Amino acid sequence: MRKDRSLSTILDLYRSIAVAGSAMIGAVLVLCITALWLTVAGNDWVELVLLSAAGLAGVMLLILRVGTHALRRRVAEADAAKQAILAAAHRDALTGAFNRSYFLDLLKRHVYFESGHALSYLQIDMDNLKVLNDSHGHGAGDAALVHLVQTLNRVMPGALIGRLGGDEFGVAILGHDNKPALRRLGEELLRLLDQPIHIAGRPIRLSATIGAAVAPDDASEADELISKADLALYKGKRAGRRTVVLFQADMLGDERHRRFVERELRAAILLNELELHYQPVFAADGVTIRSYEALVRWQHKVRGTIPPSQFIPVAEESDLIDKLGEWVLRRACLDLPLLGGKSVGINVSPAQLRRPDFADQFAAAIDSCAADPGRIIVEVTESVPLMATGIETHNLEKLRSMGIRIAIDDFGAGYASLDYLRGFAFDVIKIDRTYVANLVENRIDEMIVTAVCDIARSLPVDVIAEGVETPEQFARLKACGCTGFQGYLLGRPKPLRLATAQSVSVRAA
Repeated sequence: MRKDRSLSTILDLYRSIAVAGSAMIGAVLVLCITALWLTVAGNDWVELVLLSAAGLAGVMLLILRVGTHALRRRVAEADAAKQAILAAAHRDALTGAFNRSYFLDLLKRHVYFESGHALSYLQIDMDNLKVLNDSHGHGAGDAALVHLVQTLNRVMPGALIGRLGGDEFGVAILGHDNKPALRRLGEELLRLLDQPIHIAGRPIRLSATIGAAVAPDDASEADELISKADLALYKGKRAGRRTVVLFQADMLGDERHRRFVERELRAAILLNELELHYQPVFAADGVTIRSYEALVRWQHKVRGTIPPSQFIPVAEESDLIDKLGEWVLRRACLDLPLLGGKSVGINVSPAQLRRPDFADQFAAAIDSCAADPGRIIVEVTESVPLMATGIETHNLEKLRSMGIRIAIDDFGAGYASLDYLRGFAFDVIKIDRTYVANLVENRIDEMIVTAVCDIARSLPVDVIAEGVETPEQFARLKACGCTGFQGYLLGRPKPLRLATAQSVSVRAA
């Protein structure tokens, strides 16, 4: 067992005081006995001996007083050192926030049944931290987390801040239950995070999603309070992130709906009750179909049409995304002979790409359907991090080696646009629809699209514009150099029989 230096120092000092005091007491006793003997003997030295005894007693008292003061100081120093060690043990080493277990203990001390203590709680999740880590290195992600906690301390001084996970934090504001004011605090935090800071030598804007709840109005137990703030956080993520969402009672109904969707989707996949719609991608003449994009649709037998925006996020949060992705791939492969020799694009979720065996399973599904890999285009969103040693990159490179083409979907919407152009082999760029929507009115967007097309020609790769809805957009995109066009102006997603009928009518025209 390692010896405690502080305790050892205190004991040594205590021993020194005790030894010195004992010696003084012994000397005084000897002098007193000597004085008594001299008194009996009638010797004149009695007064001198008594004065010496009194002097020694005074010195002894001084030593005890000084020693006691020193002992108290050493004890206080040892206690402060102990408290510092305990405080460090309760803190996250990187950010200085409380660690998860200690923060939850603090929260439970303040929020319990019938305590009546007012408390505001915020559940904070940093947006796209993994993308930042993979794009700029883990040092950049660490700097972002430190900056978040520093900003929290500026916006909410005195609040209890805990790091609950890698990019998730909890904040408790004691004596506060004003929801409008809580929303303003959250919005001020997001405003400050949106101001550029230099990380890894680059100006970067950060963002977060915040769910909030208050005690005792929303919950009278700490676990329940966290659960309800988490529901609000989940709603904020579905709404597009970078927002503050306060818990409302109807969110409990939303959670029940999510569980219903998950249960019913599992059954729909098993019973083959989904279908694919195919949206054509046209050449520059606006007539020739170059390929299709497969889009999954769900017509529930009781609830009617359930849009992908409702069931795909649910699938991504469970194991269903793998099952759904496999169903889409097999269905598209079986439909290939009916698509007039055209290729088909299949959207792949980041959650799927993170599986080490994804490429092998993908290849096995294609092989079991006897499909041509050269007619498959895998579409990955730009939010997927692609690092040289990453699992995602390994999977995509393996797919590409089989003849499958890779398309970057929603290009320009995330952190990593230039990194994609610079460091990864792909075949198609799909321009994010936000650039297309503003192209006619916004000259900067037009310049960006033109620049991407110029770079694409030198690589060379195809550039497909998504969300083409007006003749003016179509004309401008052709002038910018886009080679493919997709949108409601040219063709909407349709079931297989209608998609192939459209293809026939286009050829006849």
